[in-house]
Amino acid sequence: MDLSGKHYKAFIERQEALKKQYSPQQAEKQHSKGKLTAFERINLLFDAGSFEEIYTFVTPAAQPVEFGKVEKSFGDGVIVGHGKVNGRLVFAYAQDFTIMGGSLGIIHAKKIAKIQEMALKMGSPIIGLIDSGGARIQEGVASLSGYASIFHNIIQSSGIIPQISVIMGPAAGGAVYSPALTDFVFMTNHTSYMFVTGPNVVKEVLNEEVSSDQLGGAEVHARKSGVAHMIYDDEENTILALKKFLSYLPSNNVENPPVVGDDGAVPDVNPKLRDIIPDDPNKAYDVKEVIHQIVDKNSFFETSELFAANIVTGLARLKGKTIGVVANQPKVLAGVLDIDSSTKGARFIRFCDAFNIPLLTLEDVPGFLPGVDQEHSGIIRHGAKMLFAYSEATVPKITVILRKAYGGAFIVMNSKNLGGDFNFAWPTAEIAVMGPDGAVA
Repeated sequence: MDLSGKHYKAFIERQEALKKQYSPQQAEKQHSKGKLTAFERINLLFDAGSFEEIYTFVTPAAQPVEFGKVEKSFGDGVIVGHGKVNGRLVFAYAQDFTIMGGSLGIIHAKKIAKIQEMALKMGSPIIGLIDSGGARIQEGVASLSGYASIFHNIIQSSGIIPQISVIMGPAAGGAVYSPALTDFVFMTNHTSYMFVTGPNVVKEVLNEEVSSDQLGGAEVHARKSGVAHMIYDDEENTILALKKFLSYLPSNNVENPPVVGDDGAVPDVNPKLRDIIPDDPNKAYDVKEVIHQIVDKNSFFETSELFAANIVTGLARLKGKTIGVVANQPKVLAGVLDIDSSTKGARFIRFCDAFNIPLLTLEDVPGFLPGVDQEHSGIIRHGAKMLFAYSEATVPKITVILRKAYGGAFIVMNSKNLGGDFNFAWPTAEIAVMGPDGAVA
């Protein structure tokens, strides 16, 4: 190839134009909001020098004049590619808010759809770094069709490769359904938002004043809606946590999770476990203390910590091998099962089953939460989800009954006849149709 030829010179010119597209002023504008640029996020996520960008020089689709002017920028507001995270192949896309607000147009959507298809074909995780104002209205309804293609690909990949969304700014309108379909959602406090209709629409339709944070901030989705599984105070810590989380997961559903830190030593019985669970069945305790004493040191990675806190879910390691933990939390609502805890638990169980992650269930449950609100809101329908999830799971399933195992909730928490492989009873275990007070009454 003649490196002095016109084609090579044109290529160099495109590279230079691409560099000029990302000005220091744009980066500073992101930084002033407490946000990183799309390239900074990519560089933080991937091992140094491993990321390979593709479809770098594509430009937005040409549109009729009536749709308005579309900025002719390289990349069309999204970076897509693949690289190594902790030495393993991972695919990713990062929306760039500095280019047309990260809005999703025809080419933008095609780039994301293509990288999704490549990830599925290679059997590797895909990460979406989302920072978008929504559909690009200048490109009309075709931009909405782009969302449909993305949603379709997520659903086709579900349970086959891990799919994780990281909200790095706004995710508005149709953009919110993409993270909702993926396995886990990470958010950052005060800089990331998700809502179907934004504050301006709420004000116009309902005459209610609400901020982006109040309507769809990280705290709201982590504590109230349950859409966000993990939240952090800044983008750096969010991405570092994501990298750690990936280390627990296999690349796809036919592989086992990686083994990390097994020194081959025979585990000893931890004497601290004897003192955590009170003899008094009505006294609360923190089941996380039990979890930390069982699993490898500092290995428990909790998911959905703030949502439905009466059940605890998370990944951990036993002798270096990844396990999923599901535990009733006696210090919150006495550990009862309700609608939110049932849906939270069921979703986590099904994820673990899809990706060959054995399940450890720590049971201390007095029953289902009674009340008109629970019954009318569908506790029967939602409670059945945990029954279904445990019963269909084919991974190894072990249950330890720590204290209470009462009534229908006893059955739901991976009971022996539901398909639990091994069911153990702690010396304080009580297995009964109901508690003593209910039986006397």
